[in-house]
Formats: sequence, C-alpha cells, structure tokens
Amino acid sequence: MNTVATASALSLPISLGRSSKFNTKKGVRGGFGVFAVFGEEGGIEKKSSWGPLFDVEDPRSRVPQCKGKFLDVNQALEVARFDIQYCDWRARQDVLTIMLLHEKVVEVLNPLARDYKSIGTMKKELAGLQEDLSQAHRQVHMSEARVATALDKLAYMEALVNDRLLQDRSATASNQTSPSPSTSTHTHDVVQRRLPRKSLDVSGPVQPYHPLLKNFWYPVAFSNDLKDDTMMPIDCFEEPWVVFRGKDGKPGCVQNTCAHRACPLHLGSINEGRIQCPYHGWEYSTDGKCEKMPSTRLLNVKIKSLPCFEQEGMIWIWPGNDPPAATIPSLQPPPGFQIHAEIVMELPVEHGLLLDNLLDLAHAPFTHTSTFAKGWSVPSLVKFLTPESGLQGYWDPYPIDMEFRPPCMVLSTIGISKPGKLGGQSTQQCPTHLHQLHVCLPSSRQKTRLLYRMSLDFAPLLKHIPFMQYLWRHFAEQVLNEDLRLVLGQQERMINGANVWNWPVSYDKLGVRYRLWRDAVEKGAKLPFNKSM
Repeated sequence: MNTVATASALSLPISLGRSSKFNTKKGVRGGFGVFAVFGEEGGIEKKSSWGPLFDVEDPRSRVPQCKGKFLDVNQALEVARFDIQYCDWRARQDVLTIMLLHEKVVEVLNPLARDYKSIGTMKKELAGLQEDLSQAHRQVHMSEARVATALDKLAYMEALVNDRLLQDRSATASNQTSPSPSTSTHTHDVVQRRLPRKSLDVSGPVQPYHPLLKNFWYPVAFSNDLKDDTMMPIDCFEEPWVVFRGKDGKPGCVQNTCAHRACPLHLGSINEGRIQCPYHGWEYSTDGKCEKMPSTRLLNVKIKSLPCFEQEGMIWIWPGNDPPAATIPSLQPPPGFQIHAEIVMELPVEHGLLLDNLLDLAHAPFTHTSTFAKGWSVPSLVKFLTPESGLQGYWDPYPIDMEFRPPCMVLSTIGISKPGKLGGQSTQQCPTHLHQLHVCLPSSRQKTRLLYRMSLDFAPLLKHIPFMQYLWRHFAEQVLNEDLRLVLGQQERMINGANVWNWPVSYDKLGVRYRLWRDAVEKGAKLPFNKSM
C-alpha cells in the first residue's frame, strides 16, 4: 500500500466524533402524521404500511465503546461494521420519507380534494411538499455518499491489515473522544490523529530532472508539421534541440548549437538534407556529423544527436543515456475514429503540474464554466474507477475513459449524446465519441510543449471544412486558458513552498498514481506501476 493511499483514505469520515446536532422538520402535514427528520441523526418516527423493509432497529443505541488511545483490529472492524449498519438504517429512513411524501402529493392531487379545497390551498400544499421532497432527495444523495465512504473505509482497513500498518501507532497525537454515528467535520480531525497519514509532498522549486526520467521515448512533433525543408526547434529537459528531415526523408534530432561559435542552428536553413548554420555555413547531417565547412578545411566535428524515430504520424526522440527501448507505444485513436485536429502549444508551466490537471476531471464544473462544462451540474460524488494496478480507468458519473500513458501522455475517450453534451452512464452507452491525446513534453522546469490531437467517430465531413483547424485551436486555447490561470497560481505557490498535493481525496486517484509512478522512476523502482491508492 503506497503512502498516498493512506493520505487519501484518511480523508474519509469515521464514526469516532461527538454527536452532531440535528434538526427535525415536519415532512408531511396532516393525514399521515409522519415527521421526516433530516440531518445526520434523523429518522422516521412512524412505522408505515411497507412493513419489514423499514422495520429496522435504530442502531445508534449500539455505538461501539472503545477505550484507550488506540483501536486494535477488532475494534476498528467493529466501528466499521457499525457504520455500515447506521448507513443502512439511515438510507431506509430516507427512502421511507420520500415514499410518504409522494403519497401525500397523490392525496393532494386527488380530484375529490377539489370539492373541499381551493386551488390556492392546493398550490400552497404542493409548494410545501415540493420543498420537503427536494430536501429529502438531498438527504438521499448524502446517504449514498455516506455508504460509499463506509465501503471505502472498509477497503482501507483491509489494506492496513494486509500491510500490517495497524501496528504503527506512533502518529497518534491526542486522546480518543467519545464515539458516535456522526460523520461531521470533527471526525476528520479525529481520524487524522488516529491513523498515520503519509502525505504526497510536491512543493518547493522544481528540482533538476532526474536522469532516469529521460530514459523513455518522447513524442515531440506531429509528422505533418515537419516538411522536408523545415526545421523545428524544441527544448527537452532544459536542452535545446532541432528536428529536421535528412536526405532520405527520415527525421533527425541534433543539438541546436553549432560546434563552431554556438550559433542557434534553427536560424539557418535546410540544404540537401543537412541543416546549415546561418553564421558560417557549416552543415550537419541528422546524426550530428559536420559534412561541410565552407572557406576552410573540413575537420572531424560532430555535435550531439538523439535517437529519433517516426511512427503513426508523430516524431519521437530518446533523450536518455540508456539504450533506447525496442518498441514505441502506440498513440493512435481507437478504430473508427478520424483525426480532426493536431495542435502544438508552448505553455509556461512545469509538465507535472499540467499532467496533474489533465488527469483530474472533478474540477470541470467549477473551472470550465465558459467552455465544455458550461451548464454541468455538480455531482454529489465523483469517482475514478480503475484496476488495482492500473494507470487507466473511467469516471463516474461522467462517461469518460482516461489513461495515463508513461512517460507524459494522457489519452481520453468522451461519450457524447448530442453535440457539446455529455450523456449516458458510460462511454459504451453513448452513440458518438470524442478521443483526445495530450502529450506534455518537459521543455524545462517551468515550460511544457503540449501536443494535442483530437479525433471523432462521427461527422467525418468536418475535417474537410476550410479553416476548421483554426476553430478547433481557438476552442482548445479557450479551455486551456481556463486551466492555466489556476495552474500558474499553483506553480507560483509551489515554488514558494506550498504543497500542491497536500490533501488528496478519492477522485484524485489517477493524478496521485502518476505522481507515484514518477517517484518510482526517479528512485529506480520496479516498473510498470504496481501499487494503488
């Protein structure tokens, strides 16, 4: 179990706090005489005709009594078992409340009631019932989140037992307070003191890139952008390079510095598959060898070059010192998709922060309110579901599949029911889809070269509309600008010492796994990623 698994799970509430206050609210006026109680410890004070389904004993009288500073395994499981019982009871009360309220609505709308009630009275009663129903539905959503929390807590405790972390009691900071079924904010503090929290520390100025992070194939350009007579200057891991095509049409990548007088080579030109320095005309082939020195005797001079390869419409380089891997990962869109846009941007943020942002969808209804998430409702619970050892999965409730592809790629498939609208419970249930590729090349410690490719499995004629590429770019820049103002603020604070991963929660799972993968690479740990939150 990795360190951030602990940090994430510790954000889950546990029933070890003081009893929270609650308010009762009359849910049904007259007729049934039922009082719907809303809040942490509310309930239904009347049995109904639905029988045994709701005839469940209130478990609050059986709160586990735990003594001492620490919970042993049995006590912890007893508390978790109580939480499940409480959640079950609470959910039944919520459902009963809604059923009784709906029955009251039917009674108010009964045509016979019109004989002795005015329209104004009926409207007033319906308005009151509508308010009560709305509050009851909110309570149901709270119960759903509470159940998910309790299940996550059980899984966390199981992992603690498996990893023998329950023996580590040194992190306890205070005495135990009296337990209760409350899941209020106070219990978060109790959990924080009670279970050791191992945080993910990403703070301070970005350190020089670890050499092991360079031992991967990195995409640096789209093939369509590299013509026979063009050069493409790039920065990668704080070193300047230039990419161009040789006489055979194959791409090459050499140091963007002339061996003669350190002039930037990309300011020159391409001459018969060689890059010519604009200062004195020295010419270099794709392997870095100087093949021409005008006005002087040819010397044996060579500049640094990188392994460079072209595959599936992208140019790749290997900036590391280890021998290049024999295979390059495929970044092709799924079958049935057509590429509609390929966009390159230079962004003033460290590539890890940009990946953190791209691997997080929970921020969308708060950040992207002027673009793709305009009008999205805020879900009561956002989850990212993924295999135990995976770097990919799918979002709930959004119909979006997502994957982090080492070392710096994010692939996502978005289900669309109508243009610009999300729909369906999963991508498979949506009739049309948008596929995205984001490549975050680490140019420097505060700069990223972003390669973005967008593909659709519908509307093939769109790609033939003149200037459509500019429209896609405009939209992509709008979305990115909504993120950039936030990520730039993060970067500024991180440089000054703030931890940008101070308190990860459950929907941060994929971003946390990226950080754990990167940490493992830099420590020389075994890959691929094989631990989970």
